[in-house]
Parts: sequence; C-alpha cells; structure tokens
Amino acid sequence: MACFFWHTIWITRDVTIKCMLMRTLKLLFVFVSTSLLFGSCSITFFDGDDLPPSLGQVISSNDLWYIDYHRTVGNTDVPFVSKAFTLSFINGVMYANNNMVDVGRTGNGLGIDVGVYNTFNGFLTVNHDLDGMYEFEVSVIGPNELELYNFRRNVSYYLVGYSVNNFDYDKLFYDNIEYFLQEYQAWEKVDAIGGTANPFDSENYLAFTPENLTTFYSSKDDFGTDVDLLIWDYVGGYEVFDVVGYQDLKVLELHYDGGVIEEFELTVTNDNNIRLYHISSETTYDFRGRGFIQYLKSDSKEKKKLDARNEGRKRTKVIRNKKLKQRYK
Repeated sequence: MACFFWHTIWITRDVTIKCMLMRTLKLLFVFVSTSLLFGSCSITFFDGDDLPPSLGQVISSNDLWYIDYHRTVGNTDVPFVSKAFTLSFINGVMYANNNMVDVGRTGNGLGIDVGVYNTFNGFLTVNHDLDGMYEFEVSVIGPNELELYNFRRNVSYYLVGYSVNNFDYDKLFYDNIEYFLQEYQAWEKVDAIGGTANPFDSENYLAFTPENLTTFYSSKDDFGTDVDLLIWDYVGGYEVFDVVGYQDLKVLELHYDGGVIEEFELTVTNDNNIRLYHISSETTYDFRGRGFIQYLKSDSKEKKKLDARNEGRKRTKVIRNKKLKQRYK
C-alpha cells in the first residue's frame, strides 16, 4: 500500500512537471510571436483570416505622402527628400511634388516621375533619377503616418498620407510659406486698396531668394518690367512669424537698412497671388508671382536652362517665432 502511494505521488509529480513545461513553452511561443508582430514595420490588428498588408501595399495605400519636414530628426539629409513636399509610390514608380505652384495639377496631383522603388522585408529601396540609390527602414507610427529612416545618413522623415481629393493644400502653403515665396523670380504689385500714404507705396516688386531664408529684395521699377531687367533698390532681411490661433495667416517683417521695419499680415490667395496687409498704414497690397521657377528632376541639358537658384535648393527645418494678431475684423 505504501509503495502504491509513493508510486502515485511520482506519477502525479511527473504529470505536473509536464504540464508546467507545456505551459512554459506555450507562453514562450506567445511571447516570441508577439515580439515578431510588434517588431515589424507596422502594428495592426486583423480579424479572422485577414493577412496584414505588405509594405508595398502600405506605401501605395495613399495617393500622396506629405513630408512634414519640421518633424525631421537628424543633422543630415537625403537630397531628393529634402527637395520634395510630397512623395507618391505607384506601381513601382516614385513621384514627387517639388513645387507648391501647380500642386494638385502637375501629374494629376502626384507631381513628376523622379525614380523607381521596391520593397522587401520592411525596407523601401529607392533609385532616384539624379541622386541614386537609397534604402529606408519604414515604420507605421499612426493612422496614415509613416517614418522613413535612412541609417547611412542617420535621418528620419515623417510622412502623412492623403488622397488627391482630400489633400490639405492650406497646410502645405502656410507650413512652407518661405519656400512658396521663392518659387517666383519676383512678386509684382497689382493692386493697393485703402490705407494712408506710406513709403512702401513706391515699391512695386519683391523677391525672396533661396540661398537662405532671410534675404529679400525690393524694386521701384515700373509695372510690366521684364523680371530679368529689374533693378533692386533695396536688399534686406526678412522674417515670417506664426500668428497665435491662426493656421491660415502669417506676419511678414521686412528689415531695411537703418533699422526700418515694415510689417505685414500675409495671406495666400492662390498659387500665383499673395496679399500683404500693411499694419501701420492699413493698406492692402496684392502681388502676383512672375518668373515661375520649376524645381525638376532635370537632366544636365534642362538644368542649364533653369535659374541658378535651382541648384542646391532644399528644405530645412523652420522654427518660427509667434505674434498675436494685430488687426481685428
């Protein structure tokens, strides 16, 4: 009877150990599976027999990926990304909108063909027509949001997905207003409404150049003057400010020699016109762009035809100071 008792104990213990071992293996399997799932390029939950989308499907799931450049992390850049405002990945072809002017129309909204791409194992490989081969690790970080990380340059870009029909054009223009001002060789004054007489009344042209984000030019030349023949009477610095509580309004300050500052509320009318409200005189000036500068993926022959300002143009992170709105309607 004692032998049977001890034999029963050993059998029970053996079964218990086996059960514990099986439970441990099951937990280990769940842990490994979960780690693999959450370590992949995207975190998505699926019901039933649905399979997770491939990386190729993810990056082609939106017509446009807006490059939210102000969120960029890193001190270097990938040239073709820093020149673009949007990227699109359609059937192995990569498109880019390198200009804000004509955005929504060029390439049916996708921009111009700038290269080809492929995806494999969570990585995006791009062969850009001018800049060559680059590889990115892709992470899905939120609904319609991607992070592209290039390990060689140690830089991360953040992309927000849109369809062509719901793209936020206001955000594009106002978040990147300095670059929009640079897309024309000159801005010609076409109207002045209300207000009191002031020295700015005689300045008929403005220009903002891309060698930096702080230089402007002003001319008193007659209306209709060829932009290549303009004589720039003033050269100074400028700064664009965000306006607290407003997404579709900026403040533009022009800094002249001698400490003179002209301050304007700046709004974008369309991709060919801006409006400047001169705060001190309460005059509203309308300007139209002349001499559009298209930033292409140009071959060497086309490059020679473009304005020299095209060379080396790229976006940088812009950190703006803020102002309170001074005009109340």
